[in-house]
Amino acid sequence: MGLFIRKSIESLQDEAAETGSKTLKRVLGPVSLVALGVGVIIGAGLFSITGTVAASYSGPAITLSFIIAAIGCCFAGLCYAEFASMIPVAGSAYTYSYATMGELIAWIIGWDLVLEYTVAATTVSISWSRYLTVFCQGIGIEFPHALTACPWDGGIINIPAMVIVVLMSIILMRGTAGSSFFNGLIVFLKIAVILIFVILGWKFIQTDNYIPYIPENTGKLGEFGISGILRGAAIVFFAFLGFDAVSTAAQETKNPKRDMPIGILVSLLICTILYTLFAHVMTGVAHYTEFEGQVGIAPVAVAIEKMGYPDAAGVVQPVYPWLNKAIILAILFGYCSVIMVTLLGQSRVFLSMSRDGLLPPFFSRINEKYRTPVHSNCLFMVLVSLLAGFVPAEVAGEMTSIGTLLAFTLVCAAILVVRKTMPDIHRAFKTPFVPFVPIMGILTCLCMMCFLPADTWIRLVLWMLVGLDVYACYGIRHSKLEHGKAHRQGDIVLNVLGLVLSVLSVITGLWHQQTVGWQEDKTLLTVSFVFAFAHCAFYMWRIWKHSHAHENADKNAKTEPNP
Repeated sequence: MGLFIRKSIESLQDEAAETGSKTLKRVLGPVSLVALGVGVIIGAGLFSITGTVAASYSGPAITLSFIIAAIGCCFAGLCYAEFASMIPVAGSAYTYSYATMGELIAWIIGWDLVLEYTVAATTVSISWSRYLTVFCQGIGIEFPHALTACPWDGGIINIPAMVIVVLMSIILMRGTAGSSFFNGLIVFLKIAVILIFVILGWKFIQTDNYIPYIPENTGKLGEFGISGILRGAAIVFFAFLGFDAVSTAAQETKNPKRDMPIGILVSLLICTILYTLFAHVMTGVAHYTEFEGQVGIAPVAVAIEKMGYPDAAGVVQPVYPWLNKAIILAILFGYCSVIMVTLLGQSRVFLSMSRDGLLPPFFSRINEKYRTPVHSNCLFMVLVSLLAGFVPAEVAGEMTSIGTLLAFTLVCAAILVVRKTMPDIHRAFKTPFVPFVPIMGILTCLCMMCFLPADTWIRLVLWMLVGLDVYACYGIRHSKLEHGKAHRQGDIVLNVLGLVLSVLSVITGLWHQQTVGWQEDKTLLTVSFVFAFAHCAFYMWRIWKHSHAHENADKNAKTEPNP
């Protein structure tokens, strides 16, 4: 089968049934899974980038952006639920792709998921830092701006964002049971916060703030108007990756065939309702332009300051001055669960890839005391903390969205494949209305991807090129399904894919420069061209080497005497 060899469903089910000190501990039930999903969905979407999206892309119509994103998410969620009930093992879309579309596609989606969770944890930790700064200002403590913002936001390093990543990583290393209990308490707190915000804020809604509900397009694609709503939907889409994180915990679930669909779909339904209500109140109590700049990464703090009545000078005096501090404090605790769950999903995908031989075995070793993949946790603790310290939140948020959308697209496509190739495999849950649901999921996700900024596409293409390099240099030789082969059937597909991505690197670089203007900074254009030419040379060399090896093999076959 070569690069498209598939893991058998039987081997995956055997893996799911493993027990012992070197396996993940089964401690999660349906309530814990719903809490897991709600925990990461609510924190990532409502409390971080909502203000930035409203101010820069959609205006008050951000409620429509959430609804559009939820529709696409529903299609993908139904597909995820079928896979989670059929293949209840860690690894999420990576494992599903390995069983249905083969190793190369599985590697691509796994590498994409690593990106998705990395930048999601980065985005939320940066927002956590901003809320902490606002909270401390309210009690008279001022942090130096240089130490609470990255260089692109006028600072030097974001130390609070780095600290919270390290703390959550340490909690994860000590075991999923404790972290699940911690997450459950915080999820209850976050839902209470949202309900308080909606109920108290509803009477302070100023209908003038909704006019115009859909601001006129500025003349640029994605800046307000219909295209702005679609771009907003694409950016906030990453807020729905909660059910994706749920599926990565399948191997730690007591009854995954029953509980995984419940955890995925119920958490999605709860959060869609809360998202729409929250966004409506937020843009009603404060004009969408007031979320511009760095304050947009902490939109709740801005909105609560507008819950009041104007004084003689026309300045709004908050009716609930205590509410800002109380809610921000609750959000700070709530964000901890978001960061923790994204780090959990990230390490579990890496664990699955390592177990399959596509990454070094170092990352799949389970600590016998805590029964967690400590090495993977340590790697991402360092990586995510560095990103949180030096990368702006807007860039990280957009990267999460495109990674999530790509993952969901491939999962929807995999359902079409598995219904044809594995019709008799038992499923505790079946995606309804196939092929309509998966096809609509694919189209919705691709549509939203097209409305993301060009620089986001550049970073995705470069990340995928790096991933292909790792697979070509390590994974292709060490795969446990076909171990030790330097050249495998289908190798040409990998090389051609590398060349195609190289061409896309050039195209996206030119697209980005055309969008921002040819007089602007050309760093991304230069990087995209350097990557493109270097990888063209590398994959052309691989093609030549492969063909040369075949020629030598043919010559040897002709010179060998017939028996």
